[in-house]
Amino acid sequence: RAEVLEHLHALQEAAEAVAAIDALACLAETARLFNYTRPRLDGSGRIRIRDGRHPVLDQTLVQEKFVPNDTLVDNDSQRLLVITGPNMAGKSTYIRQVALLVLLAQTGSFVPAAEAEIGLVDRIFTRVGASDDLARGQSTFMVEMNETALIVNNATDRSLVILDEIGRGTSTFDGLSIAWAVAEHLHDAIKARTLFATHYHELTALARSRPGVRNYNIAVREWNDRILFLRRIVEGASDRSYGIPVA
Repeated sequence: RAEVLEHLHALQEAAEAVAAIDALACLAETARLFNYTRPRLDGSGRIRIRDGRHPVLDQTLVQEKFVPNDTLVDNDSQRLLVITGPNMAGKSTYIRQVALLVLLAQTGSFVPAAEAEIGLVDRIFTRVGASDDLARGQSTFMVEMNETALIVNNATDRSLVILDEIGRGTSTFDGLSIAWAVAEHLHDAIKARTLFATHYHELTALARSRPGVRNYNIAVREWNDRILFLRRIVEGASDRSYGIPVA
């Protein structure tokens, strides 16, 4: 042990080098196996992805084939995307997928897409999922509001913001008011590129008063008393959540 200790610094440097090579080789092998493409990175505010796929679900889905989707978000006319659609249709998967592809691209990896142009982001902010923090005595709603406050106080016009159903931890009227105010602030004051998934269909009205807001929804078809989730992102607002049929 004493003899090894004399070479500690060299051994640690070697271990770090092997770890870096291992990580890069894994990224390269994954790119080869699953047909990833090399993203183009630049200093613009534009994120354009053609046929993007979720890097985990694309490999692990068994019962159905993963459906690729396009994405276009920038600092101008596509600044805040309001995404509506039924429960279980894939809203959360889609917005997480965009964040993961941007993260992969900025680590130097190829990405699961047919084509990708990534305008560099300074940080990726997410408010996804719902859980309380019993140890700190914080309810689900309090955790949600703390995370939202962190975003509105720290995001910049270079950030990417991913929001999943802001305001669902409280009453409908209060939750809608909070979601509306957060969306307006992100669009008007911060000007951050934002994907905002919501069941508050009232938020789609923002597109009429804000030049950078666009409405998208997850396509659904009703067939013989069944709901078919097409998993495709299409332009326009959804008018139903299909909560009761899903339940």
